[in-house]
Amino acid sequence: MQSESVFILAIESSCDDTAAAVLKNDKVLSNVVANQSIHEQYGGVVPELASRAHQQNIVPVIDAALKKSGVDKSQLTAIAFTQGPGLMGSLLVGTSFAKSLSLALDIPLIAVNHMHAHILAHFIDEDGFDKPEFPFLALTISGGHTQIVKVNDFFNLEIIGETTDDAVGEAFDKTAKILGLPYPGGPLVDKHAKLGNPKAFPFTKPKVPGLDFSFSGLKTQILYFVQKNTAENPDFIAENIDDICASVQNIIIKILMDKLKLAVEQTGIKQIAIGGGVSANSGIRNALVQAREKYGWKTFIPKFEYTTDNAAMIGIAGYQKYLHEKFNDATVVSKARIEF
Repeated sequence: MQSESVFILAIESSCDDTAAAVLKNDKVLSNVVANQSIHEQYGGVVPELASRAHQQNIVPVIDAALKKSGVDKSQLTAIAFTQGPGLMGSLLVGTSFAKSLSLALDIPLIAVNHMHAHILAHFIDEDGFDKPEFPFLALTISGGHTQIVKVNDFFNLEIIGETTDDAVGEAFDKTAKILGLPYPGGPLVDKHAKLGNPKAFPFTKPKVPGLDFSFSGLKTQILYFVQKNTAENPDFIAENIDDICASVQNIIIKILMDKLKLAVEQTGIKQIAIGGGVSANSGIRNALVQAREKYGWKTFIPKFEYTTDNAAMIGIAGYQKYLHEKFNDATVVSKARIEF
């Protein structure tokens, strides 16, 4: 199938961001995201409220993406959408809309795996950003996932390491909650970490064999550490928040980088690409930049707007699936859990 003038409308609704993008081949023409601030008062995403907000946002977001791209709906070649993983109620909104529009316009429907899309975001044609060559290692890190994936080609992906319990994003968010920082806390931990001493408080690295990860023990360690010190000094958090955040971020980066080093040793692959919401963390990005010179790796860090949940990454995955005629019919269903 030829790739000339393929226009993909992409829809992402896996969690609490309603997003739509229009791509011409592998080039992003528009990438619109509507955030849901309602969850801030609850300290986390409330699934029922998220799905209701998606219903309110999806039409204006798609309309904005089309207008910004300058592409009329009659010019669209296919509709790509997030099938999973994610919150079922949220996924259903995007899936239902994508099915309806595909049927109305009589164009192909393409279901996309959210985590697959985070990896393929590196193949968006973006000035100043190189594309990895196959095979490469992908570190996908988010609120729900922590994985090392061996990427042999666009559709041949093998998970060689993953978390046995909590994801790295949960460790950041739990730390923020313990410290009394508002939701979403991960970016605030990063902000405070920039001002602190990463060696102020030594946290221990969990012993997990092979390429797998574990963060539940670290979360508990941080909680007990803060409780103990706060009991001795009620102002401990306020007086040391920068150093606490820097120390937590330091141990998390050490865990991630040590596993990546092991993965490179085992596979012989020195091309490393990161993706997922937590890859927006400045400390992790800096560690990967340093690894280029320190270990001779070729590292790929996506444009900031393609790290958190967005529809452009769904669009590039949809574009590759379109080229390979990997289409779906109206019987396709949303899946809260889904493998590559």
